[in-house]
Amino acid sequence: MATLVALITFIVTYAITRRVTRSIKARGENPTGSAESGPVNDIYIGGVHIHHQVWGILMVLVAALLEFRFQPGAPWREVLAGLFGIGAALVLDEFALWLHLEDVYWSEEGRKSIDAVMIAAVVGLAMLIGTSPIGENEPHSTLLGGTVVALGILIHLLYSVICLLKGKIATGLIGLPVPLLGFFGSMRLAHPESYWARRFYSPVKVEKARGRYRKYVDRRERMRDLVGGRE
Repeated sequence: MATLVALITFIVTYAITRRVTRSIKARGENPTGSAESGPVNDIYIGGVHIHHQVWGILMVLVAALLEFRFQPGAPWREVLAGLFGIGAALVLDEFALWLHLEDVYWSEEGRKSIDAVMIAAVVGLAMLIGTSPIGENEPHSTLLGGTVVALGILIHLLYSVICLLKGKIATGLIGLPVPLLGFFGSMRLAHPESYWARRFYSPVKVEKARGRYRKYVDRRERMRDLVGGRE
C-alpha cells in the first residue's frame, strides 16, 4: 500500500508542479502581467530564488529519517510514503538543474527532467507489481535451483550492460527491474555514437542506426511533449 501511495503522490505532484510552473512562466511572458500576479509564485528568500527541488530534498530527507527512526505501521507508513512521493516528484522535476548545475528548466537540456520522471514512474510501477529478475528466496531451495537462479541473474545483468553499452541508458536502467524490457533493448540497434556502435558496427550499419535513432528521437520528443507539456 505504501508503494502505491508513493507512486500516486509522485505522479499527481509532478502533474500539478508542471501546471504551476507553466502558469508562472506564462504570466511572466505576458506583457501586461507579471509572474507574481497569480496565486502561486516563485519563492525568494534573501533575494535568492528557492527552486522547488529544495523543498523536495527536504521532504525526502524527513520521510527517510522518520522511517529509519520509527519504522511506523499503517497509516503512518503510508503518510511517509506520500511525503516521499511528493518530495521525489519535486526533486526529479528539476533533475536537469542539478545535473547541469544551472537553471536550464525551460531549455532543451531541461527536458532531461521529463526523462528522469518517466524512468522513476516506470521503476515505481515495477516495484508496485512486484516484478523481480531474481525471483523468490525460497527457504528450501536446492543447489540446482540456486545455480539456475544465479545463472539467470548473470544473464539478466549481461543484457542490461549491453543496453548501457549500446547507449540505451533508460532502457538499461528500467530493464533491471523489468527483465523483458532489458532483453528487448539489447537486441535492438545501438545508438550511433555509442561504444557498441563504434566498436562492432560497420559504416553501413552505423548509417542504419542513425536512421533508426532519428525515428527514436521523434518518438521521444512526442512523449516528452505529452508528459511535460509542449512549449
